[in-house]
Amino acid sequence: MKTIFSGIAGLFFAALIFSSCHKLDVPITSELTSQSFPTTAAQYNAASGAMYIALRNDYATSYFFTQSCSTDEAVLPSFGPNWVDGNKYVELHRHTWTKDNAWVNSTWTYFANIIGTVNQTISIFKGAPASASKTTSIAELRTVRALAYFWMMDNYGNVPLDTLYGATDLKTNTPRAQVFSYVESELKTAIPSLKTNVDGTTYGQVTVNLAYAILAKMYLNAQVYTGTQRNDDCITYCDKIISSNAYSLEPMSTYLQQFYPTNGPSAKEFIFAIPFDATTSSGNMFFARYDLNRNLGIKYRYSGSTAGGYTDPVMNQSTGNGLSNIQPSGPRMTTDEFYANFNDPNDVRNKQWLTGAQTWDDGSPIMVATTKKGYDQFYTGTDASYVYALNLTPLGHTSRNGATSFDLGNDEIAWNIGYRNIKFLADYTNTISRNQSNDMPIFRYSDIILMKAEAIFRGGTPTLGATALSLVNQLRANRTTSAALTSLTLDAIYAERSREFAWECWHRNDMIRFGKYENTWGLGKTNTDTYRRLFPIPTVAFQTNAKLVQNTGY
Repeated sequence: MKTIFSGIAGLFFAALIFSSCHKLDVPITSELTSQSFPTTAAQYNAASGAMYIALRNDYATSYFFTQSCSTDEAVLPSFGPNWVDGNKYVELHRHTWTKDNAWVNSTWTYFANIIGTVNQTISIFKGAPASASKTTSIAELRTVRALAYFWMMDNYGNVPLDTLYGATDLKTNTPRAQVFSYVESELKTAIPSLKTNVDGTTYGQVTVNLAYAILAKMYLNAQVYTGTQRNDDCITYCDKIISSNAYSLEPMSTYLQQFYPTNGPSAKEFIFAIPFDATTSSGNMFFARYDLNRNLGIKYRYSGSTAGGYTDPVMNQSTGNGLSNIQPSGPRMTTDEFYANFNDPNDVRNKQWLTGAQTWDDGSPIMVATTKKGYDQFYTGTDASYVYALNLTPLGHTSRNGATSFDLGNDEIAWNIGYRNIKFLADYTNTISRNQSNDMPIFRYSDIILMKAEAIFRGGTPTLGATALSLVNQLRANRTTSAALTSLTLDAIYAERSREFAWECWHRNDMIRFGKYENTWGLGKTNTDTYRRLFPIPTVAFQTNAKLVQNTGY
């Protein structure tokens, strides 16, 4: 990555200029004014840096947990006293959250901070002299604000539209369909002024293709948001990206490498990504470290660690008993229901999972030293040293602590339950903090291909000589050596999306659109309330705006 991020990070001093609080209107805390700044393209870029910082802040934490842990894709159970955390994880998993759930609150705040930062920045830019740089920069800001409102509408439904910095009047909820129209209008207004070049200079920054991708995603979900399907419009904006010839599908040989700590501008599929660099940016990026327990850091380190130019300097160093001196964070795993989508043994995407018996590179088993009681908390005999072969078992549907328990136990058996995703390979050269250097893609070219396929399958008009089946097979030709599909169903498209975008924050959106969000999965998720397709307006929002109206059901 990481040349481009260093360049962007150099612009991020603007974070000191634009400090955002948990409101849509944030105070100016700088002497910087429109009379003195910005004027040059470099100054506009620097001043826009605060927007990118706001976008980065909670994407890999709060946003991930609400998008994935509320689905069958990911679950973070408790292990004795570990990760109970006010029940915020079990509430997401079992669809029992309230407006006080910590992740529901912090996700709202994440969106609001992006919007507030953009509003503040635009208020300064508007007073600056007219220039091409000003026009482009404001268009970029409006695009990111539209993205934040798209996310907010997707998660919370009817939300307040507050787009004027310094306004003192509180806004009540705007109906979801009107928020949809606002986002659509903002993007279409911004498009003529957005950059069209796709290269290292625009990596991690707003281009016209980000606006196209947001519109395509909105139109694919229009039936959910507005009650009216917009499949042809989805196809139109997918085609704009396809016809640009700016992107291509990664072949099997490099599919996994596009998510490694060394990813960046070389990724052929990244339409828009959030850059992370542990050496130049603050704030934790938890995707990799939350997926493993203290025993699995070794296997994570040893799996494909030299592929794609990523070489781990601590590779092949063992403490002799299978334990690592590096302590990853708590294990975030998948459910049996989600893992069932990975049923093709020839698919490269299977390699994003750690499952079953774990071995060293030479094929020998990883052995872990503990005690009999440390291995099994229910052991009642005399304690003694115990060595076992590391083996990951499926999550199942019942905890060893009882059918209704979310607690897997606090022993080695429990710690090794659950299949772990290692898509965003952890950088174990960084042993000091959880910060990681994996850039996070928000939109990839493969999403454009599958969105177009789904839109056609749902009734849209085929274009550019493609059919839904040919598009799905186009993707699969770059992911598996198995034979091409000869027919297609919606469930097949859903399974393909599950395989392709695991851990990329789209699964909640997919489950709702495919009518699967009320299914049963994992450790006690049986709630079928359809109103939970929206999260409640959280407590933190009501603390600053009494005019808000709570979503139905809450």
